[in-house]
Amino acid sequence: MTQSTLSEVKDAVTPRATLLVIGVIALQLLFIASYVGALHDPKPKDVPFGVVAPPAAAEQAVTRLDDLPGSPLDPRTVPDAATAREQIRNRDIDGALILDPAGTTDTLLVASGGGTVLATALETLTTTLERTQGRTLRTQDVAPASPQDFDGLSSFYLVVGWCVGGYLCASILAISAGARPANPTRAAIRLTAMALVSIIGGLGGAVIVGPILDALPGSVVSLWWLGALITFAVGAATLALQGIFGVIGIGLAILLVVIAGNPSAGGAFPLPMLPPFWQAIGPALPPGAGTWAARSLAYFDGNDTTPSLLVLSAWALAGIAITLLGATLRRRREAPSQRAA
Repeated sequence: MTQSTLSEVKDAVTPRATLLVIGVIALQLLFIASYVGALHDPKPKDVPFGVVAPPAAAEQAVTRLDDLPGSPLDPRTVPDAATAREQIRNRDIDGALILDPAGTTDTLLVASGGGTVLATALETLTTTLERTQGRTLRTQDVAPASPQDFDGLSSFYLVVGWCVGGYLCASILAISAGARPANPTRAAIRLTAMALVSIIGGLGGAVIVGPILDALPGSVVSLWWLGALITFAVGAATLALQGIFGVIGIGLAILLVVIAGNPSAGGAFPLPMLPPFWQAIGPALPPGAGTWAARSLAYFDGNDTTPSLLVLSAWALAGIAITLLGATLRRRREAPSQRAA
């Protein structure tokens, strides 16, 4: 390689560009590790599960289920079938086994609206156990997924779309006008633009999955404002990361939302079927909180959405505060030099 070629390479590939490329490779490998690690071997683990039976039989059944290899279930006694159905609709448990002491046919309660894969796994597991006891099983779906919602994935893809809109909009604002807003006023303008985009995107997503495709039941208005909150939370967090780290903040947003958040969201496989690490972080990240809330609104009458909404609100408020604070501090640091100039 000639000296002139080396000079061209040095001019074309700056140290900053080299570091950014290394960062992209790291994100690429983390993407592979996160998705394959979370989704390559789904198994139910400590699934909240109720048992309805006379006291002595219930205790025996709970012990038997609790001792299963790999601990797939976290069983507990439930007073009666009506309570079991209520707890499933409230998302306190994911299924329940109702034992019939007078016969040989028991009933399994599931909720495919919370994840078809999990409901199927519970049915397969309990059917096998019942067969070893010489009993048969019938299944009742307490909160069935829509026929147009294959594997219960529509909620997850809807939330992923809202998250993508959030960090892409924030990234475009950074690329077009600089990653770090010059002053608090411009930071507020970016946040306002992000809020408008979130409202429009939230409405569009809710209308598409509801009236247009009929993929999800539930209130369009409720899904609209959930979508607006998800989009704004991700967008505001991305603006905050850009304000602190510059263009690298876009990569960090992708790391949090796409690489860590999507596989741990409980979309393809509900949370009890994910490995412990992804199961732990999922509810604290926007995709996981959003997916849980969207399914609750669609299939569970909005039950148990408060924790997820609080998580999303925390991301939104933190994004607002850090974005404005970063712009204020930057303005103060630059003011003396500007006066001197």
